[in-house]
Amino acid sequence: MAREDLVLWFEEVSLKDVPRVGGKNASLGEMVRHLGPGGVRVPPGFAVTADAYRLFLREAGLEGKLERLLGELDTETMANLASVGRRIRRALRSAPLPAGLEEAVRRAYGRLEERFGEDCDVAVRSSATAEDLPDASFAGQQETYLNIRGVEELLEACRNCFASLFTNRAISYRQDKGFDHSAVALSVGVQKMVRSDKGCAGVMFTLDTESGFEGVVLINAAWGLGENVVAGAVNPDEYTVFKPTLAQGFRPLLRATLGSKEKKVVYTEGGAKATTREVAVPAEERRRFCLVEEEALQLARLACVIEDHYRRPMDIEWGKDGESGELYILQARPETVQSLRRGQVLETYRLQGEGQVLATGKSVGNRIGAGKAMVIKDAHAIGRFEPGRVLVTDMTDPDWEPVMKKAAAIVTNRGGRTCHAAIVSRELGLPCVIGTGDGTAVLKEGQDVTVSCAGGETGLVYEGILPFDVEQTDLGTLERPRTKIMMNLGDPEQAFGLSRIPNDGIGLARLEFIINTAIQAHPLALLHPDRIADRGERRRIERLTEGYPDGAAFFVDKLAQGVATLAAAFYPNDVIVRMSDFKTNEYAGLLGGAAFEPQESNPMIGFRGASRYYDERYREGFLLECRAMRRVREEMGLSNVKLMIPFCRTVEEGRKGLDVMAEAGLERGKDGLEVFVMCEIPSNVVLAEGFAEIFDGFSIGSNDLTQLILGLDRDSEIVAHLYDERNAAVKTMIADVIARVKRAGRKIGICGQAPSDYPEFAEFLVECGIDSLSLNPDTVLATTVRILEVEKKQNARKAR
Repeated sequence: MAREDLVLWFEEVSLKDVPRVGGKNASLGEMVRHLGPGGVRVPPGFAVTADAYRLFLREAGLEGKLERLLGELDTETMANLASVGRRIRRALRSAPLPAGLEEAVRRAYGRLEERFGEDCDVAVRSSATAEDLPDASFAGQQETYLNIRGVEELLEACRNCFASLFTNRAISYRQDKGFDHSAVALSVGVQKMVRSDKGCAGVMFTLDTESGFEGVVLINAAWGLGENVVAGAVNPDEYTVFKPTLAQGFRPLLRATLGSKEKKVVYTEGGAKATTREVAVPAEERRRFCLVEEEALQLARLACVIEDHYRRPMDIEWGKDGESGELYILQARPETVQSLRRGQVLETYRLQGEGQVLATGKSVGNRIGAGKAMVIKDAHAIGRFEPGRVLVTDMTDPDWEPVMKKAAAIVTNRGGRTCHAAIVSRELGLPCVIGTGDGTAVLKEGQDVTVSCAGGETGLVYEGILPFDVEQTDLGTLERPRTKIMMNLGDPEQAFGLSRIPNDGIGLARLEFIINTAIQAHPLALLHPDRIADRGERRRIERLTEGYPDGAAFFVDKLAQGVATLAAAFYPNDVIVRMSDFKTNEYAGLLGGAAFEPQESNPMIGFRGASRYYDERYREGFLLECRAMRRVREEMGLSNVKLMIPFCRTVEEGRKGLDVMAEAGLERGKDGLEVFVMCEIPSNVVLAEGFAEIFDGFSIGSNDLTQLILGLDRDSEIVAHLYDERNAAVKTMIADVIARVKRAGRKIGICGQAPSDYPEFAEFLVECGIDSLSLNPDTVLATTVRILEVEKKQNARKAR
């Protein structure tokens, strides 16, 4: 066999060479050859080919031995799997490499030494010939060796890689996927190391890993070499970047979430046997993001270049060299979970009961599972795992895969959304809650638990077996009505998943939800912490704003990220954002809020909505809201965001609010900015034509409009029985304002509760000619079907 068949440089291979160099090395060669001009840096290196592996087996007389041992295999029995795997690996590790192969590796490594110095550091990675196929990831099935120095270490690492084709998890995975063990060969990639031990590293996906939403790049990052992120040994920083407006030249960093990053993997110096070691990350580094905004955006651009070339969603490993500051791509493979679930069936899981929450973390997927908890803290004990239990552990690695597939659900202490437990759980369709911190401590062996990932990004572990149901909807057969069907949605965590439901955008995005959950503090308290008498509250604000130059920057950043996530999920459809509409008692309940809010007898009809925006008692806070909205539209490019003024009592008050917005750079009409007004006060109906002169559209708030027409407090239990949006007076006013607004040439929709609660009310609105209905997400599909029927009846009447 010619020496050139045993070693090939990355520049010499491409995707067509998977049978020769495996999926990983073929992909590296593809990027080196085709994506370098696009700015994709790949560390140089070479592949020890699959032909070399086969030569090794043949010359060492191992082919027959492997066949005999695999004939004894029973992957359902952990002891048998472990025994067969151990004997095969021992045989491969003890066999000598063929002389021709050893010489070829020495010569290739010598070329790297000429370029990077004697005993230069390399990563040695396994690359199986059945790896990274569109429907099978094989991620982590074989071994990787980092910071290998000198040719003798390299030759040993090559032999160890060959042996790792038969790790227990690799044998089990191939068996489950139906691959013939003898038909799969192994190539070894030898690649110059990136000094991310002095910088940071991680993984990124060109879609949202939970919902399958393809409009974003999801980046995970941690200090040191990237193995801890891949393995889920740390809770990494997480960044979400929106691809469509990134391509237009904007800076759409939708979210940046700081991870705890307690440990990092670095080089071992001084000739120690172990080439890497794990060390604690100093507290100051843990409180810092690994990447600045421009670096996150640059990684996202590289991810888009790679995705465009491969024409499919991708799973990418990257590293930042701490010496040069350069960003490198270390691997790229097809994403093999969400990209295969592009069908038209929407699956919705709903809990039907309540229980005590025992643990929380990040949710993987959107499913629910239940069973008895089985706490296994160590991979050596996985043999005792019983099918149908909830696996509770610190973290998983590929050795756990044979038992993970038998679990009802998985709970881990550590890990981010791109860790091993998350990737495998998605592939298996299992609910998984990662990064609980204390799952193995608070969940007891044999305890009945329910693991729910159905409520957005936060996964919950409940005590007891709770009932749940699953609804399946075939989206491919659903027509679209003439009337726009939009959603009421304020929770950014649910946005990507809910955007799959056929819709025409968001008709009401409440800022209050984001302020309550992501910001927690009163905007004026963030601007003027010195006015807060309570020292404890001041300290809490200091902790909230850690890492920001001041409270104003924190408020603007968090609010912009929340709104941008909503806008990106539904892009390019309209997302109508209602500026803040807390009542004074609700504002006072925010951190530090009591120092800035008056006490009112009836906050429901007091200092709220538009009246706050131009009043010196809140004007500074409203300007912060405007800064955030301007960032979303102008810096992130999400011009589908439209703004809405709530509780606007008079036309003059509307003008004053618009003037403050214009002062903040949000001028109605500029760059296509539309501003709507809530129609929730009788004066909005009576003076509809006047409001239509200064606003682009109306959204009926049936909740407030009903209470003000009927003269009752909807929070009062005593008169609650009189509260009904279907009252004739309310319907008369609504029909009237729809007609008048349409005559004035403006758009009008509804975002109140009534059409979500009462199908007949939705029909009434369509009959009146309303332009859009904005509904609670769980009623969108059913109401869409109902509206289609109403419109068909209308069409039939017109035809007659």
